[in-house]
Amino acid sequence: MNSVLRVGIIGGGLMGREAASAFARWFVLNNFPVQVELVAVCDFQQSLLEWFRQIPTVKLLTQNHQELLASPEVDVVYVAVPHHLHESIYLDVLKAGKDLLAEKPFGIDLAAARRINDAAAVSGRFVRCSSEFPFLPGPQRVVQFVQSGRLGKPLEIRSCFWHSSDLDPSKPINWKRQVRSCGEIGVMGDLGMHVVHLPLRLGWNPIRVYAQLQKIYSERPDGRGGMAPCDTWDNAMLHTDVVIDGLETPMRLETKRLAPGSTNTWSIEVLGTEGGIRYSTAEPKTLWVFDRQKEQWWNRTELGFQTPFPTISGGIFEPGFPDCFLQMWAAYAAERAGALGGRFGCVTPDEAVRSHQIFAAALESHQTHSAVSLT
Repeated sequence: MNSVLRVGIIGGGLMGREAASAFARWFVLNNFPVQVELVAVCDFQQSLLEWFRQIPTVKLLTQNHQELLASPEVDVVYVAVPHHLHESIYLDVLKAGKDLLAEKPFGIDLAAARRINDAAAVSGRFVRCSSEFPFLPGPQRVVQFVQSGRLGKPLEIRSCFWHSSDLDPSKPINWKRQVRSCGEIGVMGDLGMHVVHLPLRLGWNPIRVYAQLQKIYSERPDGRGGMAPCDTWDNAMLHTDVVIDGLETPMRLETKRLAPGSTNTWSIEVLGTEGGIRYSTAEPKTLWVFDRQKEQWWNRTELGFQTPFPTISGGIFEPGFPDCFLQMWAAYAAERAGALGGRFGCVTPDEAVRSHQIFAAALESHQTHSAVSLT
């Protein structure tokens, strides 16, 4: 009989409901060694808690996260709250003796990330950080291509995550647009983990960072007839150097809330002297692979449903965000159970701290208009 992983959610908003949806579809995973049940939910807003009443496995709905953490029914806690609450709640989870899947970023800044990492190490609990997009078939093929040695000598890497909804200046402000709740790193904290997860897992650790950061709108409607200040970074372009096979290689990391035409676009491109590969969620079924022989080609492959953890879905179908979110949770549950089997895993606490080191260097670089060393 499969073991049962009992999950509690702190934060019943967008991502909390997405997690509940993933658990409801858990049966689509073929021969998976762990069953997952959502048993408890906490949110400060009673109206959000009401949505979870339709889930029959939920036994506890509370506005007090300490009540959820005190429940012996909860094994793992998923926390999806504004960034300024991350550190205190993550530490409370660990003190309560629960395992943790933490939403990104891993704390509001580098100091917070280090404190969380230290507490996780002392607690001995299983802790990972959220990042879904590498679990799509395209990014998985990118990893396989790079590890196959077909790249030749590395030339450059570009990893991006773009939004465009903030192009509208009449969009009301929310917590992601202010330093006090989102953090000084701004868009890097919101989207940066998605951009660095795959490069860091491949061992591409920046040794230098030169950052170009943009604040375009200084204020937005406050929803009460007035205007409120926006003081976080809207766009961030990080020009970094990484060492691959002994060669310094340029890697550009882009996180943008103001990217015209991009609704929710994650992409990666890796180029070498012998081959290259690129993928974008703007074309979710399309993978481009470069081949250099006497002539040169970009070859197009139409991808099917080739996820790390097999499902009942037919191979001809295309996956979307709910599928990569489910795959991320499957990776968490499998690794926690010792059954990852060499597959791609969730962001580790050390990788999460490394991401914050990159973002902190970006802030320093922008302030000094110079490249900042990370070695």
